[in-house]
Amino acid sequence: MNRLAISPPEPNEYAPYYGRYISLISEANILAALEAQRQETTALLSAHNEADGDLRYAPGKWSVKELCGHLSDSERIFAYRALRIARADRTPLEGFEQDDYVRNGQFDRCRLADLVEDLARVRQATLSLFRRLDEAAWSRRGVANNHEVSVRAIAYVIAGHELHHRRILEERYFAPI
Repeated sequence: MNRLAISPPEPNEYAPYYGRYISLISEANILAALEAQRQETTALLSAHNEADGDLRYAPGKWSVKELCGHLSDSERIFAYRALRIARADRTPLEGFEQDDYVRNGQFDRCRLADLVEDLARVRQATLSLFRRLDEAAWSRRGVANNHEVSVRAIAYVIAGHELHHRRILEERYFAPI
């Protein structure tokens, strides 16, 4: 297991847009935060039945299933970026259009339980990657979506992105009436 102290990234390590996610993470140990999230998000989603997977908090908004698919797809892409940059691949990486991914993911055809399991497995794979990085890899920078980004910033983006969406689930989809 990686025992390095991975401090939060500086603002020059990521595109300004991602500051909204990074600022949500207050834990000192990003790997512990990512592991805790895996457990918390899985517990939240697993507490709901299959019909809840089709909930939308407003017309035109993603369903719970689509949101789960979005989280898995986004984390896969972010982790892929982290892998490439950690391995000193200097090839600029393209962005992605999240709405196209959701529209073409056919997540509403899946069982909610399967999407929750997939999300947990994606996070486990992300943790496996991050736990094996050395200090130099965490600090490495590359270009993704036309912005310079460090590997450690990507780890914080992954955690903040999930927390952002978990809060939406709690507040808009599953809020007590």
